[in-house]
Amino acid sequence: MTYVPISILDLAFIARNGTAHDALEGSVALARSAEQAGYRRIWYAEHHNMSSIASSATSVLIAHVAANTSTIRLGSGGIMLPNHSPLTIAEQFGTLETLHPGRIDLGLGRAPGSDQDTMRALRRDPKSAETFPEDVLELQGYLSEQTRIAGVNAIPGRGTNVPLYILGSSLFGARLAAAFGLPYAFASQFAPEALHQAIAVYRAEFKPSSQLDDPYVMAGLNVIIAVNDADAEQERVVVTRSRIARMLGVDGEYTDAQADRLVNSPQGQQIASMMRYTAVGGPPKVAEYLDGFARDIAADELIVVHACSTLEGRMRSVELLADVCGLTKRKN
Repeated sequence: MTYVPISILDLAFIARNGTAHDALEGSVALARSAEQAGYRRIWYAEHHNMSSIASSATSVLIAHVAANTSTIRLGSGGIMLPNHSPLTIAEQFGTLETLHPGRIDLGLGRAPGSDQDTMRALRRDPKSAETFPEDVLELQGYLSEQTRIAGVNAIPGRGTNVPLYILGSSLFGARLAAAFGLPYAFASQFAPEALHQAIAVYRAEFKPSSQLDDPYVMAGLNVIIAVNDADAEQERVVVTRSRIARMLGVDGEYTDAQADRLVNSPQGQQIASMMRYTAVGGPPKVAEYLDGFARDIAADELIVVHACSTLEGRMRSVELLADVCGLTKRKN
């Protein structure tokens, strides 16, 4: 088996009958379990105006989880930088690194993490994504000793050198990460189309930097693991129904038959195709899938979404995957 590090993307899911408080405390519980099991890091994504995701204030959530764990790395997967000023993010993550030294990552994306109306509510300039490369460099300057705006420093932040990661699902992010000599995380857990091409471009064009000597590829995928293949397949049906219903704006109650009609609709099938890279099955089957996926793209690290529909299921998934992949043994 290919023993690459395995990390987690926690979307802080709010259950259909749950609360945001439940979701955030669930993230703490999951992080504690992942820390004990030997996962490398957990990232949280910036999403806005989504009734099923509680990680909108990403840096605040990271601070809360960091205060309730002790060793696991924590970070953003990612901060949507065009929604913010680089100085503000440098101060936030500089504060996190100051409080929890050696444990903080800063993954950056340029998507809005929201719809057009929410972009306006965020006061985001529709053209702000166009300056993403310059904003990444400005942010990097604040976190180092080389501010790009004379007389302006991030305090806390300056000299913390919080490691940056470029997130993406297209060739743009791949080329940017390569040009800046930064690690590249491809969002194949929901945007699979350009995975192989983007990674090839990133490796071919990579230029070493003060942060990184060689290319470093992370890739996302979904995991639905249970004690046996049959139970995992049953959970896959539940997860697929729920995800498609959410993405099509169905927040209320619905029957299995109504959910299946959504799944089988053209829009539903398009959403289902976004989950192409999903490992489903009992522990041996999932381990084999992860091994093949990592070998296929020569990944340096996998970042998985434990996609079960309940917190209890995700906690069990964290444990089962760690056990079959030998994470605890690697940690020790």
